[in-house]
Amino acid sequence: MESSQDFKSIQEQVQAALVKATRSSNSIAAEDLNFQRRSNPAAGEALDEATERLLSLSTSLLKSATKGTNNTPPTLEDADDVDAQWSRVVDVIDALLEKADTCLDEYTGLVKRKAAPTDEAGSLPKKTKTFTALDSSMRRANILKPQNAFELKPDNLDTTTWKPLLTKKPHAALPLEKSLVTFSNEEDSIQYKHPYETEILNLKYPDAIYQVAEPIKYQPVESTTATFVNTFQGVLDMLAELKQAKEIAIDTEHHDFRTYTGLLSLMQISTRDKDWIVDTLQPWRHKLEVLNEVFADPSIVKVLHGAYMDIIWLQRDCGLYIVGLFDTFHAADTLGYPARSLAYLLKRFVDFDADKKYQLADWRIRPIPEEMFYYARSDTHYLLYIYDMIRNELNEKSNPENPEENYMDNVLDRSKDTSLRRYEKPTYDADGGQGPMGWFNMIMKQSSGNFSREQFAVFRAVHKWRDDLARAEDESPMFILSNSAIFDIARRLPPDPKALFSLVTHPSHPLKQRVSELFKLVENAKNEGANGPSLTEFFSEKARDASGQGIGAVAQQVFPHLRGNEVILDTKELVSERSQLWGQVPISSRWEVNGMSGRPQAMEFALPWAAFLENVSVTEAQPSAKEDAATQAPSTKDAQMSDLNLEDAEFTLKQGVKRKAAEPALQEESSAGEGEAAPTAKTLSSAALDGDEISIDDTEEEEAKERARRKAAKKARKEAKRNKIQAKPVVADAEDQGEEEPFDYSKAEPVLNAKRGAAGGAKGPKAKIFNPYDKLSVEGPKAARRMHGEKPGKSATFKR
Repeated sequence: MESSQDFKSIQEQVQAALVKATRSSNSIAAEDLNFQRRSNPAAGEALDEATERLLSLSTSLLKSATKGTNNTPPTLEDADDVDAQWSRVVDVIDALLEKADTCLDEYTGLVKRKAAPTDEAGSLPKKTKTFTALDSSMRRANILKPQNAFELKPDNLDTTTWKPLLTKKPHAALPLEKSLVTFSNEEDSIQYKHPYETEILNLKYPDAIYQVAEPIKYQPVESTTATFVNTFQGVLDMLAELKQAKEIAIDTEHHDFRTYTGLLSLMQISTRDKDWIVDTLQPWRHKLEVLNEVFADPSIVKVLHGAYMDIIWLQRDCGLYIVGLFDTFHAADTLGYPARSLAYLLKRFVDFDADKKYQLADWRIRPIPEEMFYYARSDTHYLLYIYDMIRNELNEKSNPENPEENYMDNVLDRSKDTSLRRYEKPTYDADGGQGPMGWFNMIMKQSSGNFSREQFAVFRAVHKWRDDLARAEDESPMFILSNSAIFDIARRLPPDPKALFSLVTHPSHPLKQRVSELFKLVENAKNEGANGPSLTEFFSEKARDASGQGIGAVAQQVFPHLRGNEVILDTKELVSERSQLWGQVPISSRWEVNGMSGRPQAMEFALPWAAFLENVSVTEAQPSAKEDAATQAPSTKDAQMSDLNLEDAEFTLKQGVKRKAAEPALQEESSAGEGEAAPTAKTLSSAALDGDEISIDDTEEEEAKERARRKAAKKARKEAKRNKIQAKPVVADAEDQGEEEPFDYSKAEPVLNAKRGAAGGAKGPKAKIFNPYDKLSVEGPKAARRMHGEKPGKSATFKR
């Protein structure tokens, strides 16, 4: 009771002080302090003293709040620093609020601390899911770099080809000297071949892998031991036991934040009876290649899950190669499981909930915390039992007679491809930005594409500066400077070092020491970039270079089977005789005759533009031998077309004259005229395609005759049409035999009272009188129809 009363009194005091301070700050903010400063010099001095005092108090509070954390306290020297470093101030305040909230929950009993795991948990491998985030001290530990103590230190500045670390090659089908040969990869870079390429390609898995057998149950966690191996003698003792096993499970833990290329920090190995946790950060880590006596043994199956990167890390740091890999990820994918992760397989077959938050942990921490040690052990402890279950399911569903349904061979082939992966040194292309460490992919994902010349030059310069510094300090580029900070620097082009430093949210120690150096680099890149390309111009030039390579060079990039050819000059092999869209459907009967007669040759023809051409002749290129044979036996249709007299088939095509709309009475006439001209044009076009040479003689005399003939025909058709229209009234008069009676005005209706609309007489049918109240309903008239729908617009601000 006393403690709760003390807490309540303290809470009231703190709350009252905070309310008072908030009211005072709000009242001061409502005043015009600039006016007070100008009108009263004494008030200005008092304001300056109060500002300095508040900044000093804020800085001391921020320093006190960041003790014991990874947050760097911001220093507030003047009022402008509050705006420049506001994001960092917010980070510190958020951390304080979260810590206060957690402490209050623990004090009031809403949240209780979990007890450490004990050995009395039982034999069941169940583990309660935890949704708490990993502590920052375990995610990014501030420790000495273990790579500084390695006997073989990594050299990030060495740009020569990486050579495998192997000094011996156990279980070799091809000697080591003949295995370490170089070749040129797709980027024309010299690389070493995989030392165990021959052995993996010719590998025959043990017969037991193709058999359905009873799964061997995993050992209870409390009855088995997990040995931590941190001495070379321990490695040799472990190796002796591994040689007796038929299957082993392997997994690794990697760290890549405080090193340039990455560090293999831990390796877990399990048999049916025992687990080992191998410390791969020892100075003698290169001596771990002795494990190739088991790792390269084809009679021992190595079970890994998602070994895509494990293969690279093992050969890069320890000189280890896997022969006889069985990847449970490929097995889960082949069997069509809803998920492929190891956590899903553990839940499916073992009913074990793995806490995968430790994947992001800093595995360089020594000694390894108990929770991380348990997580590392669980990755391989149950993996052999999962392998038994999946192996049986693959064998039961496989059909050896059908290659598409032979699931086991499919998994083993994909596992072989994974084990053939090779490590290559990361290269940096400063100009083009290509490579895993380049800026090209980064700018394609995050940039809006509107960098100016200066911004693009600053972006590339800062990116290269970051990569050079990361190599020299053996740090990851993201630790030196984040990608978002590079984009902010390039977009805003800070005018001074202080503004540049404010753009970096979490500055690293190497960056703090080189702020002036980075600012000079930005200024030089800005000046030099004024004459360089912008981002849009860079991509345009890149596209022009790609388009100027020719179809042969482009084909070599698209089709892998053509890359061996030096130059592709003949494009015939690039032309497909079968359309991927239409298949074998013929487009035209005319193209079927000459479609397979070889490559199409150039053909040109001209239309008889009588308005401005007098004589037009077109000559085709000489046909091939097959075309000559085809023309010697023309079809009936071609023979009829060839008999036509071209002089009688002339037509006139006027240029630039728009056809007028035909009158209603003459629509049939216009249609008939067009119908007569269409066959003429079609006949001429067909003759132009079939004949070797076309000669059109459009003299003025022939044109005059043709115009006169058409004019007479048109006049005759118009006269016939007029007579046809006048025929109906004449027939009506003939039927009326009586004499016409005179009009009686006495019986006529008065003109003033005549019905509206009756004056139309007999000119046609009565028009329907418009009634504006015809469609009215009880609700009233309908609303006006919306003429234009709403369209998305954009807002803008008017500037003077």
